[in-house]
Amino acid sequence: MKNKLEKLRVDFLAGLEVVGDLPTLRDLELKFLSRKGELSRLLGELKELSLDFRREAGELANTVKRELQEKFNERKDALEKKIGTGSFFDPTIPGKNFASGTLHPLTLVRRELEDFFATFGFSVVDGPELESEFYNFESLNVPAHHPARDMQDTFYVDQKNKQGEYDLTMRTQTSNTQVRAMKKYGAPLRVIMPGRVFRSEATDARHEHTFYQLEGVMIDKNINFAHMKSVLEAVGKKLYGPETKLRMRPKFYPFVEPGSNGEYTCFLCHGEGCRVCKYSGWLEIVGCGLIHPNVLRAGGIDPAEYSGFAFGFGLNRLAMLKYSIDDIRLFNGGDLRFLKQF
Repeated sequence: MKNKLEKLRVDFLAGLEVVGDLPTLRDLELKFLSRKGELSRLLGELKELSLDFRREAGELANTVKRELQEKFNERKDALEKKIGTGSFFDPTIPGKNFASGTLHPLTLVRRELEDFFATFGFSVVDGPELESEFYNFESLNVPAHHPARDMQDTFYVDQKNKQGEYDLTMRTQTSNTQVRAMKKYGAPLRVIMPGRVFRSEATDARHEHTFYQLEGVMIDKNINFAHMKSVLEAVGKKLYGPETKLRMRPKFYPFVEPGSNGEYTCFLCHGEGCRVCKYSGWLEIVGCGLIHPNVLRAGGIDPAEYSGFAFGFGLNRLAMLKYSIDDIRLFNGGDLRFLKQF
């Protein structure tokens, strides 16, 4: 066995001396050092030896194996360095095409509005998605058992709050951040609050259990309805073009008084009437109104000194109108054929 190992060692080193390229080196590796090579075959013969000879031959075989592997690695490194210094690189050859993602359509619309409101001095704030009944309802002038709660099908959570009560819910609106922002920053205040909200309702092409809103609040001394209207007119022109008009119709929202629906002239038919606007010439886009005094008080702001307005957009609806999307479920569906269009 000792003679066989020595002969294998000599043959391998002799072959290594004449190797001039990596393919030839690979052939030598396969012949001697691979799992089915000469060295492995000899190691397999050790089991036929007696225990004493097997131990001695095994130590010798491991020594030869380490030596051959080290010599092989040295020769391989030398050949790779030689090829690297002498190779030709053509910079005109096309590189590898790495796939990259794109922004979600809701993200595009959200960022566009955030940048726009920043020009008006609005800050962007966020609030928790798992919310207490106080911030989601009561601080917004919707006390327990108020019929306005029936307008929002809610996900309640089977978990107690710090007071040991079951009053946690997935927020149904980004309005939950209004009072939090008032308590944290006080007045005057200009903030927008984009984020995800949840409703326990059946889904279809126009309804989804998870969607996105953007709410805005402006509070200062002597703020009135005209200030709100001027801001919303600017928003409409930003979204749908400089010829866009705004009309406001009364509507009840418990956290504003008076409340209004903001409708913009249809950007497709320009007020003439089409399928998108249901042949009315108008698109219902925004809910708004002057902040109710009870909401200001809940936020620690004196309604006798300050007033303000609040408004809210459905970001999903804005994106559907902007990109002509006919099914709200596509936003959360994860279909790459849909997402790669943006």
